[in-house]
Amino acid sequence: MTDLVERLRAAGCVFAEEEAALLEAEAPDVATLDAWAARRVDGEPLETIVGWAELDGVRVTVAPGVFVPRRRSALLVREAVAHLRPGGVLVDLCCGSGALGLVAALRVPGVVLHAVDLEPAAVACAAANLVQVGGVAHEGDLDAPLPADLRGRVDVLVANAPYVPSDAIASMPPEARDHEPQVALDGGADGLDVLRRVLAVAPRWLAPTGIVVVECSRSQAPHLVAAAVAEGLRPHQVADPELDATAVVARLG
Repeated sequence: MTDLVERLRAAGCVFAEEEAALLEAEAPDVATLDAWAARRVDGEPLETIVGWAELDGVRVTVAPGVFVPRRRSALLVREAVAHLRPGGVLVDLCCGSGALGLVAALRVPGVVLHAVDLEPAAVACAAANLVQVGGVAHEGDLDAPLPADLRGRVDVLVANAPYVPSDAIASMPPEARDHEPQVALDGGADGLDVLRRVLAVAPRWLAPTGIVVVECSRSQAPHLVAAAVAEGLRPHQVADPELDATAVVARLG
């Protein structure tokens, strides 16, 4: 294990010891471990190598070329769960692997779950993850592929949409910059292009008591609150310092 730790550390892995332990625990044989180590040294995300990521205590299957769930997104899950009841309707836009919807649906059994992503690889990954909770994954741009009969019935619309400003992509860690789809990272000039669109479409889908929950950076939150107000929503900001997470939650006006 010492050699593996040194290889990972030399490649810039900050948590080399933990990563080496995980690779050794998950690899079925020495040949696989060697291949996985080489992939990690080349910068591939650890999660896509071992095939899963953890979100709020739940293992979620991830695949190469699909956005890897971040620990901070547990805040979105918790906000969604607090507003859901069995039989409620949950929509996960920009779903990636489907992690947000999956974890929320596991916490609130019986929810009707629809997830949407633009990337075919993400939709395939989400579909595989959501089978266990009866969720459906759709391919398309934001709300375009959602069934029309969901209009006015959605209890929670959650979105971990891209919010990295375009100019900041180059400074991201290589495992994100080089191995995750650009469309899952790039939020435009100020990082809020897609999130503004999410807030704009939310009112047509939300039930009278429904909410939309979106992730952003702390500095972006006031601008996103203003955007929500402009769409006729009643927003407020939530944060979890331990997760280093910020979100905006908005209701119909």
